[in-house]
Formats: sequence, C-alpha cells, structure tokens
Amino acid sequence: MAISDGGRSLSGTVGHSAPPLRQQSVAFRLAVSLFVVLSLATGATIFAAYSYGRTAADEAFDEVLAGAAGMIMERVFVVDGETVADVPTSAFDLLSLGGRERVFYRIVLPGGQTLTGYDDLTLPPDREGQSGPFGYSTSLAGVPLRAMIVTKPLAERSVTGNVNVIVAHTRNSRNILAREITTRAVAVIAAAGLAIFVLAIFVLRYAMRPLERVEAAILTRRSSDLSPFAMDAPREVSALVGAINHFMGRLDRRVNSMQAFVADAAHQLRTPITALLAQTDLALNERDTERLKVLHRRIRSRAIGLNRLTNQLLSHALVTHRADSETLTELDLRRVAIEAEREFRLTTERETPAVMLDLEEEPVLVTGDSFSLKEAVKNLLNNAVSHGKPPLRLHAGHTGNGLPDIRVFDCGDGMSAEYEDTIGRRFQRDASKTESAGLGLAIVKEVADFHGASLYTQRQDGMFSIGFRFPKPDGKTA
Repeated sequence: MAISDGGRSLSGTVGHSAPPLRQQSVAFRLAVSLFVVLSLATGATIFAAYSYGRTAADEAFDEVLAGAAGMIMERVFVVDGETVADVPTSAFDLLSLGGRERVFYRIVLPGGQTLTGYDDLTLPPDREGQSGPFGYSTSLAGVPLRAMIVTKPLAERSVTGNVNVIVAHTRNSRNILAREITTRAVAVIAAAGLAIFVLAIFVLRYAMRPLERVEAAILTRRSSDLSPFAMDAPREVSALVGAINHFMGRLDRRVNSMQAFVADAAHQLRTPITALLAQTDLALNERDTERLKVLHRRIRSRAIGLNRLTNQLLSHALVTHRADSETLTELDLRRVAIEAEREFRLTTERETPAVMLDLEEEPVLVTGDSFSLKEAVKNLLNNAVSHGKPPLRLHAGHTGNGLPDIRVFDCGDGMSAEYEDTIGRRFQRDASKTESAGLGLAIVKEVADFHGASLYTQRQDGMFSIGFRFPKPDGKTA
C-alpha cells in the first residue's frame, strides 16, 4: 500500500520590517491613465493631421504642375519632320501661383533625347500601368523636387513614339502649407484635449464621491459597531460595500464566537480550579493516611481533568483560527489516520487500548487541512477510549456511496439519542465522567464544518462508530 502526501515549509526573516510604501490614490491613478491615453490620442491625431496636410499640399500643387505640363505639351509639334516646342509663358504664370519656387522643366523625345530643358531632371523609375499625369519625387543637384510628367504619343512619318514633358519645382511652398494645416489642426486638438482632460477631472471627482462617503462612514463608526453598511451607491461601489459588509459579517461572527468561547472557558475553568483548591486545602489539614490517599486520588483526577480541559481549549482555539486562515490542500485521509494514531499513542498512557488501523488500498483524497483533521481524529480516539470499550478501530476509506470518510469504531453502547441530537455542543459531557472536558466532539464538529463534511454516528455488528464524511466533488453529501 503506497501512501503519498504533500508537505509545506515555512520560512521567515528576522529583522526590522520595511516601512509601508505610500499608496497612490485611485483618483491620481485614473488621472494619470487618462492623461496618458489623451496624450497618445493627441499624438496620433497630430501625426494624422500632419500626414493629411502633406497629402493636401501635394494634391494642390500637383494640380498646378499638371496644368503647366499640359500647357507645354499642347505646344509640342512636328514641323518638317522635326519635333519643335514653343513653351508658353502662361505655363510659367500658372507655376508662379504656387509661390516663389524654383521651376524646372524638360521635354524628352521618343528616343530619350532632351529637346529642351534640364538634362539632369530624371524620369520616374517605374511608370508601368500609369496613364495621364503622374507625380513623383526626385532631386536635382541635391535639391529635393516634386515633379509631374505628362506623356503624349506622336505618330508622324518621321517621328513615332511618346514625348514626355516633365515639370518640377522645389518643395518650400508645399512644406509651408503642410505646416499651416498641421499647426491649425494641432491648436484645435490641443484645446479640445485640454478641455476634455479638465472636464474628466471634474467628472472623476464627482464619481469618487461615493468612495469618500464609504471612507467617512468607516472612520466615524465606533470600533465595536460591526453592523453592515446601508447606503445608496453606484453598482461598482455597491460591490465594494458588499465586500466590506461580508468581511465585517465574518469578523462579527468571529468576535462573537471568541467572546462566547472566552466566557464559556472562564466559567468551565473556574469550577475545576475551585474544586482543586478546596480538595488541596482538605489534604493539607488531613491527618488520616487512608483519607489522605483518597484526597490525593481526587486531586489527581481533578488535575487530569483540568489538564485535558486546558489542552482542548488551546486545541479548539487553534482549530478555530485555522478555519479562517489556512489554505486547503489535497491530502490522503490514510496518511491523516496514520499520523493521528501515532501522535495519540505517544501522548496517552501505556494502559490505553491499542488502535487497529483499517485503511483502504487506494488513496482516499480530500481537500483539507492536515493539522485540523489530525486534531479531530485524535479527539475521536480519546472519546472512544473514555466512553467506549475496546477493541478500537480507526477507519479511513469510502462509504457505500463513494464518499471519503474517516471514523472511529469501539464496542461500547454508544451515546444516547438525546446526546446525539446535540452532538458537537461545547462543554457537553457525561456527568459521570469527571475527567471529560466536554470539548472533544465540539472540536470534531467544527473541523467537519470547516471542511464541508457531516458528522454522523452508526451502530452496526455490535460496534458503535462516530466520524465524518466528506462531500462529493460537486459539493453535495449523500
């Protein structure tokens, strides 16, 4: 039979703790996030405006270049077998409308020779599939230019092919127009962005008012007041208020439970301590040897009961604390049974009856807290030793419905039906058992509730058993 279980290691550091970091407010984070988003949006809009300004400027000036190239192309003729050109002044007048730019032109014959103009004014590298005027960027003597080419086919006896007219000018006016368009757009965008940011700050302050009301309600409340908040708030803040109310409800139940536990513990401790002191006083004044032995046995019995009560009070407090703080992990109930039986055997007297382990061959996996489960099993064993009869058997396996369970068997008569109806109540015990602390089954009940398990008893084949079974994976018990 192979049994596996996981373990945990705790580590810590000793020294001065670092001072808490100053937390930024939600309003500040939202304002910074809004500023970043608006900055990115403004930057993208400015880039788009600049691109639009460049495109608009190119389209406007390209129309001027295309018009001038068309005028020049209309004055290209074939006379007496030769191609001649009469460049009109109106073309240059049209180019002057584009501003004070340096103007260049070139007329290229079908063979690639320059009829007139600047030989260094290059043709576009690739014009396949283009018809009509075609604009492109080029340079002349290191000066960037914008050029427009117009093509006209000639079909004369002496001249056949395409004549190209190229007109170009510098880009100063284009750049100025693009900057003007961009500057105006940026001014409008910046003003709109600033207005949106300022308005968003006011809206943010208005939206944060419900949180300020929650803060004021918490700060003005008395420390002993753990009742839930009741206030009108937006849905998002209502979720926060609900979470606070849920936490305060858990805290209120925890405080009430601890107060009741402390009150009960004080009452339960006071009685055995008083009785122990009274019997001690009697022993001090007793001169009869036989009577003194009787008092010593009573004192020892009271001391054992007080020791058991103290240990179970500490165990109960620890289990209660772990129920709210520990993270449940997957574990094997067989391992829990083995370790609980070993710890029980090491902490009890020699004459305590032996416990037989009854474990299934396959793992009995549940999700739980190993320490709390072992404490519960040890209390079940102690209850069987105190109130049952040997032989004792510790079982870890599955019920007939396939539910994981762990329980303790003994050959005693079990508990009465009246006692079973109130099983798990603190400080409930058999009046004839003066050594009983009355907390064993209360601890078992609390551990079972913590794990979503059910505490149950059973009589079968002359044996009485008590234990708890875990729910199915879907959370339902059978």
